Order: sequence, then C-alpha cells, then structure tokens
Amino acid sequence: MFEHRHEDLLPRSQFMRRQVRFTLVATGIIIGSLAIGMLGYHFLEGLSWIDAFLNAAMLMGGMGPVAPLTTDAGKLFAGLYALYCGLVLLISVGILAAPIFHRFLHHFHIELDDKD
Repeated sequence: MFEHRHEDLLPRSQFMRRQVRFTLVATGIIIGSLAIGMLGYHFLEGLSWIDAFLNAAMLMGGMGPVAPLTTDAGKLFAGLYALYCGLVLLISVGILAAPIFHRFLHHFHIELDDKD
C-alpha cells in the first residue's frame, strides 16, 4: 500500500491520488455511521427522517441530540451511538493522516535502528 523506505518518494500526483482514496474511505465510514444513527433514531424513537438526520449529525459533531429521547431503547441507542461516534472520529482522522504522516517520514528518511 505504501512505498518501502528504500523506494523513491511518490510523485505529488500519485500521492494526491492516494490521499483522495483515503479521503473517500474516511468519508464512506462517516456516511455509513450517519446512516446507522438515522436508522436508530427513526425506528427506535419514531423521529422523522429529517429529525433523525439532525440528531445523528449533531451527535456525530459532538453537540448531542436535539429531540428529547422518550424511550429506553432510544436512550440506550443514543449512548452507544455517542461512544461509537467518538471512535469513528479517531479512526477517520487516522485514515486521513496516515498518507501524510507516511510521506513526511519517508521524505526525511526517518529510520529506527534496531541496536539492542
């Protein structure tokens, strides 16, 4: 997936294609997670699709749900979904940063010596 440390640095155009691919993966994870939230709010709390979208998007953004939660299942879902969204944030940032961090390390040829 990434070039080895003994290989040349990728040209900028190929690096940008790699970054676009990783961005699409992260975007797919975020959209899929938003869909999970919308389904949960729609079916467990009986919210309309637009209200389910608003609640899921606000929770993914760290703001919390907008509509009051009325069912125990909805409250449990919202709590678990909030924890899940925290992981999605960390994973998405990691996916987006991986090619940049790799290019930085590869550019400066930072190597770890195994001198034990």
